[in-house]
Amino acid sequence: MPPPQPGGEGGPAPAAGPQRLTTDLGVLTGVRTGKRSFYPEYVRSNQRLERAVVALDRTSRALVRTADGPRALVEAVVQAAAEHVDAEWLLLALADGALPAARPRFLLYAGGELIDDLARVPADVGTHLGILRTRPWEAESSATREGWVRAPMTLDDEPVGGIVARPGDGLEIAATDLSVLRVLANQAAIALHNSFLLHAATRLRGQREQLYEAAERRARDLAERSAELAETQQQLIDAMHRQALDDERHRIARELHDSVAQIVLSAGMTIEVCRAEMAAMDGPAQAIAQRLVLARDLTQQAAERLRVAIYALQQSSAEPPGPLPAMLERLSSVHRPNDLQVTVKVEGRPVPLPPRAEQSLLRLTGEALFNAAAHGKATRAVVKLRYQPGKVSLSVSDNGTGDPAQLRRALRLSRAADLSGRHRGLANMLLRAEELGGTLNIGRSGMGGVRLNLAIPLPVTAGPGTRDDI
Repeated sequence: MPPPQPGGEGGPAPAAGPQRLTTDLGVLTGVRTGKRSFYPEYVRSNQRLERAVVALDRTSRALVRTADGPRALVEAVVQAAAEHVDAEWLLLALADGALPAARPRFLLYAGGELIDDLARVPADVGTHLGILRTRPWEAESSATREGWVRAPMTLDDEPVGGIVARPGDGLEIAATDLSVLRVLANQAAIALHNSFLLHAATRLRGQREQLYEAAERRARDLAERSAELAETQQQLIDAMHRQALDDERHRIARELHDSVAQIVLSAGMTIEVCRAEMAAMDGPAQAIAQRLVLARDLTQQAAERLRVAIYALQQSSAEPPGPLPAMLERLSSVHRPNDLQVTVKVEGRPVPLPPRAEQSLLRLTGEALFNAAAHGKATRAVVKLRYQPGKVSLSVSDNGTGDPAQLRRALRLSRAADLSGRHRGLANMLLRAEELGGTLNIGRSGMGGVRLNLAIPLPVTAGPGTRDDI
């Protein structure tokens, strides 16, 4: 039977010698020493571990202050580093040219106060500040000296500044302490770099917004100019059409004045001469002379209608029409014989109407006035324009001899079959009213004659078939 192995099953435990005890304590404490008295080293290692844990806690509390802005984070880093080494003073500084947009460029913690005014920096601290600002690479090569300690600040493996501090009396600076200072310095560099990026991003965003607003303004200007150009083009086309129409209207007016009107006047004069001669005769000539009176009156009416038509044709379509009440006033002095007195009344607040609708109202008024003078033998007429909520009404009343019932029958007959062309004026007035979506009524006026009343709803929509004839 082989002898039991040390530590094996059924064998006695090996004696705990000094070498085995040293190895176990080294595993537990992280201290490896060949000395029999290792307790002092263990105590120092434990103290460094505790200080490192406290430093990490301070670092974590400092780094979570990014939401407060870069200065607040740098202040927290400086205070954490000063507390870690129990510093009499501690300086964090950026090298000249590094992170140009970062602020502050340096921060000194001394006597419980944070200082960023160069005039308040002591001379001995100013020497370290000059090194960090002009030769930041020396912070790594000269990490520890008697009475002070330095830690470099790097970003993308490039020195951008550093931390320098005077530790408290009796504090031994270990490698872990330098590591903590480097972590704090590098995190401060990252925070300041992020501040620079944020500043650049904010500036670029502002420029982008300005460019976007400028592009929107330019787009709006182009749209407005395009609309103005389209409107101008349409106005030019309309002006060309109006010019062509005016030329044709003037040509027709000249022909009517120079030929047809003269012929009608000559016919009327001839009839009147024949009537006067036959009236002086005896016998059947007297009856013929009475019949020629009607022919003479018809030629006079034809001449008056020609005069009205010639005036309307000679009015240029480019002439500013003015408001409807003013146009009715002007119409009352033109579309009538000399012995017809016309009064225009306006009630309510005038509202603008479509041009074709106003033109139809004017034509209807002119037709009614002419009928009152020529057929009704009226001497007075009243044109009343009323603006009411939801509608506009126009009435023409006279003191003539017209019979409203006979006119209504004639209107019905003319719409059914008007082979002779008589009463075409009444039919045209009714057609204009229907094209405007309104109604036309014929009744007895208060002056004893005929009253024509047109009512159209608001808003007025003049259809494409609105009449534009004379």
